[in-house]
Amino acid sequence: MIQPRQPLYAPRAAVATSQPLAAAAGLAVLRRGGNAVDAALATASTLTVVQPPSNDIGGDLFAIVWDGERLHGLNASGRSPAGLTRDLVLAATGGRGAEPADALGGAQAVGPAMPARGWLPVTVPGVPAGWRDLHERFGSLPFADLFADAVGYAEQGYPVSTATAAAWSRAVAGHAGLTGPEYAEFGRVFAPGGRAPRAGERWRNPDAARTLRLIADSRAAEFYHGRIAAALTEHAARTGGLLTAADLAAHASVWVDPVSVRYRGHEVWELPPNGQGLAALLALGILDGFDPADRSRWLHRQIEAVKLGFADAHAHVADPDLAPVPPGLLSPEHLARHRAAVTETAADPVAGAPERGGTVYLCTADEGGMMVSLIQSTYLAFGSHVVLPGYGFALQNRGLGFRLDAGHPNVVGPAKRPYHTIIPGFLTRQGAPVGPFGVMGGHMQPQGHVQLVSGTLDAGLDPQAALDAPRWYWHAGRSLLVEEQLTVGPDGAALVADLRARGHQVVVAPDPTVFGHGQAIWRRADGGYLVGSESRVDGGAGGF
Repeated sequence: MIQPRQPLYAPRAAVATSQPLAAAAGLAVLRRGGNAVDAALATASTLTVVQPPSNDIGGDLFAIVWDGERLHGLNASGRSPAGLTRDLVLAATGGRGAEPADALGGAQAVGPAMPARGWLPVTVPGVPAGWRDLHERFGSLPFADLFADAVGYAEQGYPVSTATAAAWSRAVAGHAGLTGPEYAEFGRVFAPGGRAPRAGERWRNPDAARTLRLIADSRAAEFYHGRIAAALTEHAARTGGLLTAADLAAHASVWVDPVSVRYRGHEVWELPPNGQGLAALLALGILDGFDPADRSRWLHRQIEAVKLGFADAHAHVADPDLAPVPPGLLSPEHLARHRAAVTETAADPVAGAPERGGTVYLCTADEGGMMVSLIQSTYLAFGSHVVLPGYGFALQNRGLGFRLDAGHPNVVGPAKRPYHTIIPGFLTRQGAPVGPFGVMGGHMQPQGHVQLVSGTLDAGLDPQAALDAPRWYWHAGRSLLVEEQLTVGPDGAALVADLRARGHQVVVAPDPTVFGHGQAIWRRADGGYLVGSESRVDGGAGGF
């Protein structure tokens, strides 16, 4: 059972994320006169050190920035190596692909999937370039100054927090079966002495401190063109990877326009593909035509709307440069057709089992009204488990988001961006900012966005109460995982009974991590901020 928190009221500026030391790093930058983007970068870089199972320098990043007048979106996700082909993957896995790892939490899991670990799912890391590009457009303090806390914790060490230690331990246990030269560095860096660090135990990563300094001092040039790039390509060539110097040199972030649907007189904003934000927007667009007054019926409709949103997302989300999303997915006519398809009983689409993801989310807000919604990840815990010797970071396994069915727009191939699960969100009302929000956790993310937005706009909850509210997770077919709190008392028992009568197979989740972790900052009418931070993990928020 989670222990609810009280919301934070901040008169001038705020930071919220999943680890208190990282939140403090962002807050320190705000106190030094930095803006919300500076604070977000200090928080993000520190998260790679203090929460490494969930994110790292070798991951990807997406962000939405409110600059005081309008929204900007940054897609800092990387492409697959130019040498990666479907035939190569099938040949490397015996012609059938790997066992499904639920990369998409849905349709992907019905057939062969990309391998989850090793070099094949590694894509070019976008985090360092994403940090640079956000700062180049919006930063105010010197770029290198924003890495002080991250470098300090990596070099001098810090006591590992409770939830991070638990995730770390699970990931190290899963690493035990991985063999091969590409995995050799993992144990030295992330499992010294053969185990994960325990809660409160001090852990250092001086190699990561060196890497962060190189990124900070070169504005990421060392990562894509210099010493880090050379080390990455040499390690790949020596241990069976496809990543080349040309792949790294060709990487570029993309500035995009966020997309939205209207919900209860507000606008909910997500980034366009290759992320799965469309799933959340589709679900909310469907639900905007329903009355939330009847609780059990409303919950049933939320679940069915999420299923329909995922159906469209899994069918169409891919690299937009190679497979653009069909126009009209968010049109009133398309949403109305989906709304009409929601019946009084549970539908039975194809889906897969939930998988623990490795992702962090943060949001920041400053005194001038700038706000940032940022998410970064290596995907599953420690990503590919390939760690670059001497540099102290793991590479992501985002290629797991590709599909192996040849006719699909998201089929694996060279120099492609895969389907991405990580999605930052933002809420406005009649064009005025309400604030940034996000719920990380694989395919929980669109479902978490729906539940957080509904809790805010339908139930009138403050951001902390909306985050603390018991969650559900659509699991597979008619299977529905719920938190224990949702079943408590006569009302909870009646709700579960009604859902079961509608055909949902309700199960209390044995593993609460499937419900994800969220943060939110809402701007108050008086100019201050109201902040919520996840109670299910070591969430931290600060303000002044």
